[in-house]
Amino acid sequence: MTEATAATCKRELELEIPAENVKKATDKIARDLAKVARIPGFRPGKAPVTLIQRRFADDIKGEVLESLVPEYLSQALQEKKMIPVNRPEVDQVNFADDGLVKFRATFEVLPEFELGDYKGLEVEVEEIEIGDAQVDKAIEELRERAATYAPVEGRPIQDGDYAQLKLIGTPAGGGDPIQADNILCHIGAEETLESFTENLRGASPGDTKTFEAKYPDDYPDPKLVGKTYNYSVEVLGIKEKKLPELNDEFVRDISAEFGSITTVAELRTKIRERLDAAREQQQKQQADEKIIEALIKKHDFPVPETLIEHQMDSRLERVVRSLAQQGVDPRAVNVDWVSLRRRQRDRSVDDVKAELIIDRIATAENIDATEEDVEKEIEHLASHSGESAAALRARLTKQGALDRIKSKLRSDKTIEWLYRQSRIQTTAKSEK
Repeated sequence: MTEATAATCKRELELEIPAENVKKATDKIARDLAKVARIPGFRPGKAPVTLIQRRFADDIKGEVLESLVPEYLSQALQEKKMIPVNRPEVDQVNFADDGLVKFRATFEVLPEFELGDYKGLEVEVEEIEIGDAQVDKAIEELRERAATYAPVEGRPIQDGDYAQLKLIGTPAGGGDPIQADNILCHIGAEETLESFTENLRGASPGDTKTFEAKYPDDYPDPKLVGKTYNYSVEVLGIKEKKLPELNDEFVRDISAEFGSITTVAELRTKIRERLDAAREQQQKQQADEKIIEALIKKHDFPVPETLIEHQMDSRLERVVRSLAQQGVDPRAVNVDWVSLRRRQRDRSVDDVKAELIIDRIATAENIDATEEDVEKEIEHLASHSGESAAALRARLTKQGALDRIKSKLRSDKTIEWLYRQSRIQTTAKSEK
């Protein structure tokens, strides 16, 4: 048995199966076959074994390899304490005349590496400022959500208006049309296509406009990215957005969202509290990401290609799921999926490296997810899924997902431990 290694996670084993073992397996398979084989001139089960071996030589060889190769490969892996991360590929099978069988097995293993310094890491995060400007912005967002739209009469559409439209858009080159019987279009707004603004500015209720609209490659709706539509648009009316006044009456109207508050001052206090809590969470997330980046930089080792490919697939699947949740058919989106997947490679390598490093740290520091941790996570998931905790646990157990949950919790606990061990510095960031 010989082994080939390189500065990668790929491994090759060249193995031999002794001739006597091959003969023993060959004779047994031939005897078993002789019991059922139908050979002209012989009653069923009465044909000589030597005849069976000659007549079914290829079939017997195939069965011998199917039974012996996995056995000898498994034995070799145990002896060398190798754990493949993918299914070994077997090739270069040589069934020699003297009965000896040679073959090669190629597979990948987890990398061996020494843990570098991981305690007391120094990382910098940007300070998230919470001041009057941020509170004012949050309040303006609340007013925007509570806005009303009042009809405008006696003049044509101008910038800032909301045009009430009935439209149909036919895609250039064919396809399903876009139809809407009553929508609002914010004329002159940054998010509005220039073609809509230019063609509807100056129009009056009752007018019909026809024009072409091309959606840019960075348009937020993936169904429309890069496409061109021919629109026929009827102006139904003109509306103007009216924001509620910021006073105690407005606060009382939205108090259900914040609890028992009745004044603008109390609203500002509540919003600041929420922003402070969100800031802590965001800066903690920043710090966790910086810690992982620092760990990756401190450790240089090869990564199994199998795990990289799996991670690239996972990243692409998340994109597809996200589109599906938005009601978008991924097959209808103008996206080069092969190129998109290829662009995930560098981040996938870092993902796998981080996972391997964190796993090693967890082992070194005896960090693990307890049954209590798992139970709390199941209860948390159940509260969002509408299932009982017992039913969810049963389903996850049947799907084999409990181990993945436990692994994720172990990783999260390790990152939390690293955070407590690290020195986090914040750098001031001026708000513009």
